[in-house]
Amino acid sequence: MTWNSTMSSGYSSLEDDSEEYFFTARTSFFKKPSGKVTEIKDVEKEREIRTEFSTEEIRQRITQYNALTRDYLKMTLNPSSVYTGFIKVTIDLRRPVTVRGGQKGGVTQEAFYLTRGVDKTLHISSENTVKQVIVALLNKFMVADNPAKFALYKRYHREEQVYVCKLADGEKPLFLRLVAGPDPSMLSFVLREQQSGEVMWDAFSIPELRNFLQILKKEEAEQRETIIRRYESYRQRLQEALNELRGPP
Repeated sequence: MTWNSTMSSGYSSLEDDSEEYFFTARTSFFKKPSGKVTEIKDVEKEREIRTEFSTEEIRQRITQYNALTRDYLKMTLNPSSVYTGFIKVTIDLRRPVTVRGGQKGGVTQEAFYLTRGVDKTLHISSENTVKQVIVALLNKFMVADNPAKFALYKRYHREEQVYVCKLADGEKPLFLRLVAGPDPSMLSFVLREQQSGEVMWDAFSIPELRNFLQILKKEEAEQRETIIRRYESYRQRLQEALNELRGPP
């Protein structure tokens, strides 16, 4: 799997020095999704029963794909019938992650939020699985967390509805891209946390849990200060209203 690009284009390369695309957490990792897009059962499974094509079918589909794409992100068929191409993955992590830092590659003792909404363009082959994409993407961002905490989702539009479905670890993202075509509305990929209905605390290390406690304490103090300022303002306005009703002394 190869990655080549800069942050400006959203195209990443494992050979390039990684930039810091994360910042200190400012909001709680308990924040719930906005609810604009709901994860549902994969209604497209029946349309994707075929998971393999003949070499000639692959060649025809790649030719059609490259004719439709409006950028340089084209696919290439190799003599071995393995094809390579590009997928874009949108980062949509709602909880903080632990990153590797220091000259010796040690793990930092502070949690960060990866900037949400960032697109990374990955150059992969038809042999690369969802699990491999997740691992390589986390390595690019120097994330030290267990890859099992994360999942790759596919998002697509059907009949004016937006569907989001979790992909299995063994699925091939480039095959899905080839079948769907280059239109991002027909298919896009999103990296998220595993959605289990509740936080899987056993999957986090002791340093990560301590980081979460520090974040919660900081946010609690900020919320306390906000409430104090708000009610101090109310108290001042009430006092002014009382003074106006009483009139001059």
